[in-house]
Amino acid sequence: MDVRKVPATAGAEWLLGGFILLRRSPGGFGVLALSYAALWLTVVGLTQAVPSLLAPLQLTFFLIGPLLLAGMIFAAREVDEGRSAAPAHLLAALRTGKAARLVSTVLPQVALMALCAILLYVVVGAEHIENLLKLFAKLQAQAESKIPMDPSEFASIPVGRLFLWMLLVIGVGLAGFLFTFTLVPDMMFTDTRLVQGMARSFRACSANLGAIALFLVLGFVVMMAIGLGFALVSQIAMLIAGPAGMLVANAAFNGLMTVFASGVMYFAWKQLLGDGTPAAPSAPTSTGIEV
Repeated sequence: MDVRKVPATAGAEWLLGGFILLRRSPGGFGVLALSYAALWLTVVGLTQAVPSLLAPLQLTFFLIGPLLLAGMIFAAREVDEGRSAAPAHLLAALRTGKAARLVSTVLPQVALMALCAILLYVVVGAEHIENLLKLFAKLQAQAESKIPMDPSEFASIPVGRLFLWMLLVIGVGLAGFLFTFTLVPDMMFTDTRLVQGMARSFRACSANLGAIALFLVLGFVVMMAIGLGFALVSQIAMLIAGPAGMLVANAAFNGLMTVFASGVMYFAWKQLLGDGTPAAPSAPTSTGIEV
């Protein structure tokens, strides 16, 4: 499959396709979102109950994350082809024997995090980082003891170096995005391996920078809008059920955004690399629940 050239408006079509898929099978995708939220809540609850499990549980969730995402992307294709989303789709990577290769997609994420950490030490400096950690610990202790913060404490913060580091991190993140945007669906639906998939993703994104730019801008707007809506819901949940209510609302937000992102990634892959037509799906005539 060759890389396709698409118009810049395709970036908007990917987002539209994600919304249309949710409308086609609200019940099915709702169950997938709730399953993801329940797993996320389980991890958070166990780490709070047994702090010693924090590292192994976070590592486990980090490793199975690509498998869950691949399952949701598989569900997106099922709905796009006229079938229904189902909880069993979360195991699609295991059923198709592609779990190991999909887990390998965490390697680029680890590399990006390591590069950002290296840049932090190079740009900000080990001495400044140590001072910042001490300052944050002191401020946290003051906040817990309700001692007023002294504004002079912030005078030692290397603002310029931190700003430069953040700009570099944004650049690294954008570069990483180009290499991984279509990676998971490409590995899920084809025999592509990690390095080849990253190269294909980079070529596809580089050949369609207009669509990628529009997608990132509109995606940021959509994320802000949905995030603000869920922030209001979280505050209401906290008023009703306290911190537990806010935790549940955050879990639901994570589940919904993961499901939505899977549909968007599927349509981006379908247009840029897949074997489908470039157009986003038409709006459904019925909104009946399909599970």
